[in-house]
Amino acid sequence: MTQLEDFLLRKERREEKNKRKNRPIVILTYIFVLLFIGMFGYIIYFQVAEADQVVADTSNRRQDVMAELVTRGEIVSSDGETLARTTVKDNEEVREYPYGEVFAQVVGYNDYGRSGIELSMNFQLLTSHENIVTQVKDDLAGRKKAGDTVVTTLDTRLQSAAYKAMKNHNGAVVVMEPDTGKILAMVSKPGFDPNKIDEVWDEIHTEEGEKSTVLLNRATNGLYAPGSTFKVVTALQYLREHGTADGYSYDCTGEDSFSGVKIICYKHRQHGTVDLEHSIGYSCNTSFANIGMNEISMSGLRTTCEELLYNQDIPYDGGCKKSSFVMDGSTSREAIPQTVIGQGDTQITPLHNAMIMSAIANGGVLMKPYLVDSIRNTAGDEVKKYKSSTVSSIITSNEAKQLAELLAAPAEYGTASWKFSNYRHKIIGKTGTAEYDSAGHCNSWFVGYSNPEDPDIVVSVVIEDSDSDGLTGVDVAGAVFEAYYP
Repeated sequence: MTQLEDFLLRKERREEKNKRKNRPIVILTYIFVLLFIGMFGYIIYFQVAEADQVVADTSNRRQDVMAELVTRGEIVSSDGETLARTTVKDNEEVREYPYGEVFAQVVGYNDYGRSGIELSMNFQLLTSHENIVTQVKDDLAGRKKAGDTVVTTLDTRLQSAAYKAMKNHNGAVVVMEPDTGKILAMVSKPGFDPNKIDEVWDEIHTEEGEKSTVLLNRATNGLYAPGSTFKVVTALQYLREHGTADGYSYDCTGEDSFSGVKIICYKHRQHGTVDLEHSIGYSCNTSFANIGMNEISMSGLRTTCEELLYNQDIPYDGGCKKSSFVMDGSTSREAIPQTVIGQGDTQITPLHNAMIMSAIANGGVLMKPYLVDSIRNTAGDEVKKYKSSTVSSIITSNEAKQLAELLAAPAEYGTASWKFSNYRHKIIGKTGTAEYDSAGHCNSWFVGYSNPEDPDIVVSVVIEDSDSDGLTGVDVAGAVFEAYYP
């Protein structure tokens, strides 16, 4: 090897050695460059996509500062009625609620932590989109800017009709459009007057009032045994395991025993030989207990329940408690007869019950329920429009069709026929009675929809202590349908 060749070889080795030494530095440099690009990109994304959401978070204290600069906007109904507004009395801003108790739970209140729409739309109500000239004038005059108006999906006719029809009973009503998810009414009783929230707050913090539930929105956070409305789910499971309603038959004698559990039909009525349609139409307890014991699997029923959002977070921005279904394939058979007819440990909210029926009405597709239609500035110009969104297909279109055919029976000749058999619009739905104590006291349910060829509204009603005077969910639902079809 010549001297030149040796020199070149050593030079090449030095360069390779230096490359190995510098490689970690180069890699680290690339990592820092990528991190910098990522952080810079997130800052841009945050400013464009997430800043408003973070500011709108109800726990963000910046909103308290906004209240010093902006007069809280109005909340109005879809038919143009004012549900909440801010007035000035003796140089002090006062929040007023013209409808008092009627919208109390859904609209909410603006003190003591806020609730309802007052809470969920707090940021929007404290945001002003006045034109720039007006804003400059306000600033120069030292006036607060006018907050935006929240236009809800709520209909005062339906809300008022439901509220009045419930009379003195506790319970809840939800009315929604199945093809959009718009909530047209949401009533909860007992209620309170948000104009007197100071008095209400003082009362519930006394020894006598500490157990009060007036602030609880039963439509979204009241958990009830579904009673016979759960037979819709049991029937769905039968269809999934057998493919068709054809072929089922049971001889009802008014009562029967299943694994030592006695099941009695309402008032011991003997329904005779019933198929699946008549079992739903007459709400035959013994027939459905038989289905649970001999025709379907509990593991399958558990899966179906969870596909229908039992034990799941409910897709609703206003907050809604989870409904619960606890049975599975390992559950004792003694628990089956009561569970499949909607008693036992199963619980559901009125909103969730409305959502299941909405999916049936909408060909199996569940739309996300929502309460706010748009945001407008004080000049009436639309600032933001909220649109319908799909949750998922929680049942197939064929299953929805089969269930709709079965659920025509209660209104045609069954448990709701006294109200709806001659009604001018066809009603699809299910009644329910759920006992909640050993004395036989019960809550009354109805969940259903109108005009099955092109469904208009879904109505979900639960009336507590219906046995006290005979007021039923069907009565209240009927009043809502009448208000919808004047």
